[in-house]
Amino acid sequence: MKKRKLRVCFAASSGGHLLELMMLDPLMDQYDSFLVTEKTAYRAALKGMRCHCLLQVNRREWLCIPKLIINTFYSLAICLVERPDVVVCTGVLATIPLCLLCKMFGKKLVFIESYAKVKTPTLTGKLLYHFADRFYVQWQELLEFYPKAIHVGGIY
Repeated sequence: MKKRKLRVCFAASSGGHLLELMMLDPLMDQYDSFLVTEKTAYRAALKGMRCHCLLQVNRREWLCIPKLIINTFYSLAICLVERPDVVVCTGVLATIPLCLLCKMFGKKLVFIESYAKVKTPTLTGKLLYHFADRFYVQWQELLEFYPKAIHVGGIY
């Protein structure tokens, strides 16, 4: 019987977080990978990778909480259909329900703090640090906030 490849969900919001996540493209080729990102008018070239979309969430808009609730249901559907073994996430807000649901289902969570955050942590990072099985920072200065994090430099 052939052993199934590890199924890895790569999750990021749109824009810079997605671009940062796509730097892990060589890693994506090694696994049964799929992508979860925000639905926007901009469509990145995803080289034929399976992709699921969440609603774009801005914490400063009044629809933030309703959109997070909807994303929770979308994330639940993604978890049930795709059944990832691991979630690799670069943030932000829209991906939190997916990350937490996967942890509830006993899956591994790998979080990579944003390259743009040199001296201060992100809100998503501060929340998911407590749930992540592996937490990476790209700047040495962030170890002050995340003492158990792993610093290996930038992914760029």
